[in-house]
Amino acid sequence: MTENEISEKIIGCAIQVHRELGPGLLESSYETALEYELVQIGLLVERQKPLPLIYKDVRLDCGYRVDLLVEKKVVVELKAVEALNDLFLAQTLTYLKLTNCKLGLLACSE
Repeated sequence: MTENEISEKIIGCAIQVHRELGPGLLESSYETALEYELVQIGLLVERQKPLPLIYKDVRLDCGYRVDLLVEKKVVVELKAVEALNDLFLAQTLTYLKLTNCKLGLLACSE
C-alpha cells in the first residue's frame, strides 16, 4: 500500500473519530480512538513510538515519540488545540526526518 493510500484510510478514520467524540477531549483520547479504528481496518499501528536521535554515530534517547506510525510509512501527529502553529509543523517535519518517512499528517481537534 502506498503512503497516499494509507493516508486516505487514516483521514477517513480521523473524521469518524472526530464525529463520534467531538471536540474538547485530551489528545490521548483521540490518539487511542484513532489507533483503535486503524487497527480495526487492518493497518499496522505503532503508538507513542520512541524515536532516537543519531548524533555523530551516537544513539541519543532524547524522549522523542511519534503519536502514531502507520504501516511504518506515515507519521501521524495529533494535537488537541484550537489552531495549529509553526512549532507543530516543525515537530512533524522532525519526526519525518527521524523516521525516514515521506508522509506525515498533522491533525488538530479543539
